[in-house]
Amino acid sequence: MSWDIIVVGGGPAGLSAAVQARSRDKSVLVAGGDGRDGPLDKAARVDNYLGLPGLSGRALLEQFQAHADAVGAARKIGRVLNIMPMDGRFFVGIGSDLEEARAVVLATGVSHGKKYPGEAELLGRGVSYCATCDGMLYRGRDVAVVGLCAAAPEEAAFLQGLGCRVTYVAPRAPAELAPGIPFIKASRLEIAGGDTVEFLRADGREIPCAGVFLLRAALAPADLLPGLALEGGYLAVDRSMATSVPGVFAAGDCTGLPLQLSKAVGEGLIAGHRAAEYVDQLASAERKDG
Repeated sequence: MSWDIIVVGGGPAGLSAAVQARSRDKSVLVAGGDGRDGPLDKAARVDNYLGLPGLSGRALLEQFQAHADAVGAARKIGRVLNIMPMDGRFFVGIGSDLEEARAVVLATGVSHGKKYPGEAELLGRGVSYCATCDGMLYRGRDVAVVGLCAAAPEEAAFLQGLGCRVTYVAPRAPAELAPGIPFIKASRLEIAGGDTVEFLRADGREIPCAGVFLLRAALAPADLLPGLALEGGYLAVDRSMATSVPGVFAAGDCTGLPLQLSKAVGEGLIAGHRAAEYVDQLASAERKDG
């Protein structure tokens, strides 16, 4: 399906952008990972959000989500892997699916941590960010799942179900892990091999494997779409929340400090508004050309 706007990220900034774009009668898809991975979900009490003090972060997020649902914003749970601009449109890879839009709002939050040694060099040659996309390539082979998001244990079980021999590696043990999947506690990781992945080094221990699935909550925006300008490590935006790529807007923690709920919601409103205007401008130009 083709959408007017795809919002990448289902936190406060993304949901605010979606509600604003829907108020301008634009079709909107909110794409993102599990809400349990966001910092707001982990806040026991939020006292500095205007008019709604004392609620837990999860309660606030549920209200934001219910609002977006009520106005007709569609949702797709999945890791956004890439954004490809083409002929005035954007094609957004969400897991193994591809969605199309006229404009994009990036509300990915902050991507914590640097790439692991060997990650960039072996990407596509044994390193993957998507179990459902690439799991079939490793049926009957050893793979390592690096669990850095809430859904990682489920994806590890999915790989096991395909016939992969899975080892689960993470800084801490997950609450639930499918029987038969060994867990290794480690935080210092290195991916190594020649033409393809040969092993994962976890706190100095070598784990032989043909594939390493790095399951983070989200990819850094600059990894999703080449050409995005950065400023101090965050996405550079103007006062209309426009990035350096025409048709791409950004809001929330990915645009920089302060990393606060009120800022995220306000920027989301502006980004959603400006993305809707951008879509209107494209439609007007097409009518004139036609």
